[in-house]
Amino acid sequence: MGAIEIPPLEYTPVDEVAERVSRCRKTFHEHTTRDVEYRLVQLRKLYWAIKDRVDEIHEALRLDLNRPLFEAVMAESTWLLNDIVFVCRNLPKWVKDEKAEDIDLTFKFTSPKIRKDPLGCVLVIGAFNYPFQLTLGPVIGAIAAGNTVVIKPSEKSSNCAVVIQQIIEAALDPSAYTIVQGAIPETQALLAERWDKIFFTGSANVGRIIAKAAAPNLTPIVLELGGINPAIISKNADPRLVARRLFWPKLMNAGQLCTSQNYLLVERPLVDAVVEEFKKVYKEFYPQGAKGSADFSHIIDDASFHRIKGMIDNTKGKIVMGGSMDEKERFIEPTVVVVDSPEDSMITQESFGPLIPILPVDSVEQAVQIANGVQSTPLGLYPFGSKAEVEKILSQTRSGGVAVNDAALHIPTLPFGGVGESGQGAYRGKASFDVFVHRRTITTSPSWIESFLAIRYPPYNGKEELFKKATTLIPDFDRDCKKVQLSWLRYFLTLGGGSAKSGAARATVVAAGE
Repeated sequence: MGAIEIPPLEYTPVDEVAERVSRCRKTFHEHTTRDVEYRLVQLRKLYWAIKDRVDEIHEALRLDLNRPLFEAVMAESTWLLNDIVFVCRNLPKWVKDEKAEDIDLTFKFTSPKIRKDPLGCVLVIGAFNYPFQLTLGPVIGAIAAGNTVVIKPSEKSSNCAVVIQQIIEAALDPSAYTIVQGAIPETQALLAERWDKIFFTGSANVGRIIAKAAAPNLTPIVLELGGINPAIISKNADPRLVARRLFWPKLMNAGQLCTSQNYLLVERPLVDAVVEEFKKVYKEFYPQGAKGSADFSHIIDDASFHRIKGMIDNTKGKIVMGGSMDEKERFIEPTVVVVDSPEDSMITQESFGPLIPILPVDSVEQAVQIANGVQSTPLGLYPFGSKAEVEKILSQTRSGGVAVNDAALHIPTLPFGGVGESGQGAYRGKASFDVFVHRRTITTSPSWIESFLAIRYPPYNGKEELFKKATTLIPDFDRDCKKVQLSWLRYFLTLGGGSAKSGAARATVVAAGE
C-alpha cells in the first residue's frame, strides 16, 4: 500500500452554518429518520465507511498525536466498529414501546406505555484526544435514536477531523447528517442556532460556555468533561499492582485521557515501595526510555505542552522519575513527583498529561478528606486496598465511575458520564440511545368507560370521599416511621385500599378496565 495522504483541513464558511443546520432540521420534520430501517441502514453504511478507512484513521492519529498503532486499534477504530455492531443488534429491541411498570390497578384500563421518541436536530461537538471515538460515538447513538445530527470535530486534531469528514460524507444521508469544520467562530455560529440537544466532550471551561449558550432556549445538554481524578492507595495494597495499573493510563495517549488518575494519595508506609515499582515498570515498558518510542504519544499542541511544563516548573514537589521534555517534538516524559501539600499545582490542576504526582497521607480517612476537598465530583475514582477499605472509600465519595484496583477501565457497553463538575448525562451502549430520546408516556382511555370517569367532572359535591376510597394507598409504615408488615390477604381483598369500602370503590374502577 502506498503512502496515505490526508488533505489539509478546510474550515466551513461561517455563512453556510445556518443553512446546514436548517437542512437537517427540515429533514427531521419530514419524519425521515423515524423509520427504524432507515436508521439501521445509516449505521451499517457508517460501519463500512469506517472499516474501509481504518488505515487513514490510524495515519491521522499518528500525525496528530503520534498515537501508537495498538492504541489506535484498541481505543478508536475497533471500538467504533464494535459499537455500531452492538447498536445494530439491539436497536430493534430498544425502540419498542415499553410496558409501564408499577401502575396502580385503577389506571390499568388506560393501557399506559412509554415510547422512545427522537429529540430532533442535535449537535455533537467532539474532542481532540480520542477524536474518532469521542466524536462518532455520540453520533452513533444519535442516529440510532432517530435524530438528525450536525457534527463538529475538534480542529486541534486536524488530520483526524479531515478523515471524520470523509467518513461522514461517504456514508450518511447528507440531508440528515452534516459536518461543520472550524474553530471558535464556526462553533459560535453553531451555538447561535436552536438545538434539540447539544452533546459536548471537552474541558469544564468550554462546557460552561456551552451551558450558557444553551440556556436561553432551555436546550438540554450532555457535558462529558474532565476531572481531577484521585487514586487512593492504602498500605494494604500491592505496590507492584498499583504501579503497573496506574502507570498505564498515563502512557495511553501520553496521559491525554479524561479517565486517567490525576494524582495518587498513598498511605506513608507504602510510598517508597510504590515509587520504586514505578521506576521498575517504566524500565519494563520502555527499556530505551519513552522518547523516540513508537509506543508513546506526544502532546497535542504547543499550548498544552507549555501548560503541562508549567505544572512541572511550578511544583514544590520532588521529581523522583522522569522529567525530561522536548518542546520541538512536544514530548514530555512520564514523570513521578512526590509532593507534600494538596495545594500543589500537581494536585489542584488537571494535568491531562503523563504526570504522576504522589501525595503521602496518614490514613485512608485523610485521603478521602483530601480527595473530597480537591474535587468532590471527579469523573473517576480508583481505590486500592482491602475490601473493607474500598467500601469505606466508596461510601464517603462521589464520582462518575469507579475502577477498583485499576484505573481508566470502562466497559464499552455500560453507561459512561460524569457528575457535578465532571459533567452531566451518560452514554455508551444502550445509554447512547437513551440519551438522545424522549421517553414519551402514552395512555389510551377508551370511550366505553366514560361513565366510570364521571367522578372527575363537576359538580364535585360529595365526590371527594369516594375518590379517596378509590385511590388512596395504605402506607407500609406507622407513625413512628417504622416499617410495618401488611397482611397480604387484606391487601389482596381490598386491592390495596385497606378497607372493604375502599376495596369496593377501587374494584369499581378496576372493573371498568377489564
